[in-house]
Amino acid sequence: MKKINFEDFKVTKPIELSQVSTVYDLDAEEKKIEKELEEVREKLGKLQDTLYAHGKYAVLVCLQGMDTSGKDSLIREVFKDFNARGIVVHSFKVPTELELGHDYLWRHYIALPQRGKFGVFNRTHYENVLVTRVHPEYIIGENIPHINTVDDINDTFWDTRFKQIRNFEEHISQNGTLIYKFYLHLSKEEQKNRLLRRLEKKDKNWKFSAGDLKERKLWDQYQNCYQDAINRTSVSHAPWYVIPADDKPTARYIVAKTLYDTLKEYDDIQEPELDAKTKANLDLYKEELKNE
Repeated sequence: MKKINFEDFKVTKPIELSQVSTVYDLDAEEKKIEKELEEVREKLGKLQDTLYAHGKYAVLVCLQGMDTSGKDSLIREVFKDFNARGIVVHSFKVPTELELGHDYLWRHYIALPQRGKFGVFNRTHYENVLVTRVHPEYIIGENIPHINTVDDINDTFWDTRFKQIRNFEEHISQNGTLIYKFYLHLSKEEQKNRLLRRLEKKDKNWKFSAGDLKERKLWDQYQNCYQDAINRTSVSHAPWYVIPADDKPTARYIVAKTLYDTLKEYDDIQEPELDAKTKANLDLYKEELKNE
């Protein structure tokens, strides 16, 4: 099976999504890829235990992608070996009345993982420069001062919002949150196949919404918005990784391997040493328990 280098997927200069492949050949059968994923996610689970004991870093994993890109199943398969106390998943949907009573980043701030834990954002704060950019009328519901009609939402508005997002990520990064942003890059043809599968399989029907077809008609607009968002916000402390997503097992493996290979580079993430007194008396404590 082909070895991968996470740097190949990291965005370090402006990209054109139309020029980035949605397919990546690992030169292996699906069972082999799944086996490799099992090994990596087991290592990730152990690393998370150490992260929890260390207690100085949090890890934020941001997943974005078009409908059917595989976010839900990726979360299930990549983080399967994690201790439940060490990971929290948040799925951000249409803002609630409470959330709309605050600024758009509020609900993301309060969902951030505490130090020692992984947090996964299934759809993220980037929805605020993606779906709202394709549908600017949604912004009106945020009750922002001086934004009364769609005509008030101009380039300056979006420039400011991108600056706010960059500042948000810089702030949490400086305070110990390691940020990983993954865009699951799906082809329009593969999305069509997955939507058809949802319609043809009864146990998948519940996932289908007529709105999926309406949004599909806006494919090119979404691609332009994703490309702009990625290019404006991929920085060293919060990089974007564009993951070929037409094959789900391959995408899951690349994400898991990227997380593990980058996190293991933090050699300061170690389990804390026992204090000298406890360490000196370990044998005594053992004897005390054995002689109860």
